[in-house]
Amino acid sequence: MTGQDAERDPMDYQTITYDVTDGVATVTLNLPDTLNAMTQQMRAEITDAVIAAGSEARVLVLTGAGKAFCSGQDLGDSSSAASMDLERTLRDEYMPMIRAIRECSIPTISAVNGAAAGAGANLALAADVVIAKESAYFMQAFSRIGLMPDAGGTYELPKAMGAAKAMGAALFGDKISARQADDWGMIWEAVSDDAYEVTVKKRAAHLASGPTLAYKEIKRAVQDSYGNDWTAQMEQEAKRQGKLGKTRDFQEGVVAFLEKRPAKYEGR
Repeated sequence: MTGQDAERDPMDYQTITYDVTDGVATVTLNLPDTLNAMTQQMRAEITDAVIAAGSEARVLVLTGAGKAFCSGQDLGDSSSAASMDLERTLRDEYMPMIRAIRECSIPTISAVNGAAAGAGANLALAADVVIAKESAYFMQAFSRIGLMPDAGGTYELPKAMGAAKAMGAALFGDKISARQADDWGMIWEAVSDDAYEVTVKKRAAHLASGPTLAYKEIKRAVQDSYGNDWTAQMEQEAKRQGKLGKTRDFQEGVVAFLEKRPAKYEGR
């Protein structure tokens, strides 16, 4: 695959679509008839596409086709509830998918166009930035079928909106509107349905034209902060900033600032 714009053969994937245009990779969950409920195949395809995007694009957008972002695990993807090996599924399928998103070397955006429920909500929260339509909602629906949040939910939720809100979301399984999620600090922003597509494109284009090396270090530093004390985090800042200070992007950023013009970042 060569050039700035690239597109995979749509026959490569049966449950998602993948496109790269102007440095923006878009992964679209594409089973709208089931509200993009996740199957084993979909999880494998998302993982593959996210890994590909890391080397083929400058920003990744994850979204859903139709009315929903993702309604969670497809409960019909097994002959019966009793035959589902949830421990194996989480370890062998969900963990690689969520890890691929969290460890992706480029910025990731979840563009939540509708319902994000169960594992679908936590798939969305795995991205660096979450932008949602005001009509969308999030729902930790697990307790309604006798389960606990998974797909990283028990890790992300307390950090995103605090222990009290996370506990209530997990225990009650209530719908959390996009506006509530925004107010609680669970997502980056909720935007009106009319402005949603323009906002996502604008945000993605901004990141695609930005300093990708700096973005990579920002992602790693913020993630590392969860396990670091103050001294360790300051050391990490110094090390990473020293590395960035030697890049051509930093030099270009300073010159562009002094010349009062937009910077042209190359990722070097």
